[in-house]
Amino acid sequence: MPTVVIARVAAVLPCALAGAQEPLALGSGPHLLLDEHLIAEQSGLARVVTPPAKLPEPVVTGPEDKCFQPYLAVLRDPDSGRFRIWYGVPENAGQSHLGYMESDDGLRWERPHRVLADPSPIQFGVSILDEGQAWPETSTRYKYGYWWGGGLRVAGSPDGLTWKPLADDVVLPHNHDINSVFRDPLRGRYIALVSNYTEGPTWSGQRRVPMSSVSDDLLHWREPWFIFTPDERDEGETQFYCMDGVIARGELLVGLLKVLRDDLPADSDGPKAGIGYTVLAWSHDGEHWTRDREPFLDRGPAGAWDHAMAWGDEQLIVGDETFVYYGGYRQGHKIERFTERQIGLARLPRDRYVARRAGDARGYLRTPPLTLASERVAINAAVSGYLRVRLLDASGQPIPGFGWDDCAPIRGDSLAHEARWARPLAALGGQPVRLEFALRNADLYGFSVE
Repeated sequence: MPTVVIARVAAVLPCALAGAQEPLALGSGPHLLLDEHLIAEQSGLARVVTPPAKLPEPVVTGPEDKCFQPYLAVLRDPDSGRFRIWYGVPENAGQSHLGYMESDDGLRWERPHRVLADPSPIQFGVSILDEGQAWPETSTRYKYGYWWGGGLRVAGSPDGLTWKPLADDVVLPHNHDINSVFRDPLRGRYIALVSNYTEGPTWSGQRRVPMSSVSDDLLHWREPWFIFTPDERDEGETQFYCMDGVIARGELLVGLLKVLRDDLPADSDGPKAGIGYTVLAWSHDGEHWTRDREPFLDRGPAGAWDHAMAWGDEQLIVGDETFVYYGGYRQGHKIERFTERQIGLARLPRDRYVARRAGDARGYLRTPPLTLASERVAINAAVSGYLRVRLLDASGQPIPGFGWDDCAPIRGDSLAHEARWARPLAALGGQPVRLEFALRNADLYGFSVE
């Protein structure tokens, strides 16, 4: 799988850390190493983004399936296990309908597609969520967010096929025709991501920038706020084609941010019709977001169907994999929109967004103090050399029975290597501990406590 190195960290690990820290109480996980939230100290490690592996051809096409947008929703039916996809099919260049297909594997879709009846006129947007079988209002188990007439509108459905508006008008005004909604399971509320085309203090001219809001009922929303804007590190005419594909992984929300460079051509001798790619974004609180700078899902090579744009729009956990569905364009932003805007699929091992990588020299990573209500620690890592983990007390001192020599070496590639020591975790009696990893020729993605 291709990798992109973002940064190498060279820090010195002290024997003991000064100053008291309140321990972090960890749930079962997964606990991912996208940022430094779970890293107190590290040395000899590179932070590496691990892009998903793309299928070579689109799974939903423009010519046959009438896809003409990079917006979609994919859900898996909890009863049948079948995959369900909704995507935009055109009425004209500025109005769409919901196209719908089903699949047994998420790759091969049963054709021809259906065109569903609109809940009201739809300009763009295919943001659909399933509240689950236990949802008390069966007529609105499925929710749909889209843009028409000045902002976000929402509809409900018992089955994802027949839709009725949940409000007579826009529920969250915004002036650019991209939005998405999803449920934040960590805080039990809805989050909206909406686009505005506006001027701002850190960029020239009008650009597309995403905002967010939260709601308890999908109908009443807080005043939206900017979550990403261009800054001095962004080159050229950087814009953001909103964000979607948000899923909860442990204490994090992880999303797919679409980056647009409308000032660039896909090919040096081609039209200046824009290029686009996808970066990772994440949030610890559902309101403030951090974005990567390096592509997570990049454009395809010259001649590929996704050579101009590769915009991630949906993530779905499928067994030991994460499926990433994305919109791809061959030539540029506004070219041949009824034939060249198609949907692709890329896959990566579950939760392997970012690795902390050690090469031939040994690397170390130490967490802040943690409270582990657990009898087992499982480590997501690909190890061709070795990896060990020891436990320290809150001040950084080794705990007897949990040292380097007490840990069985971890080798091989697994989403859940079990860490084993000479003593059981129950012997800790709930005391705060630090995990310290030592690794060589290995990629460490995260860990879980179970």
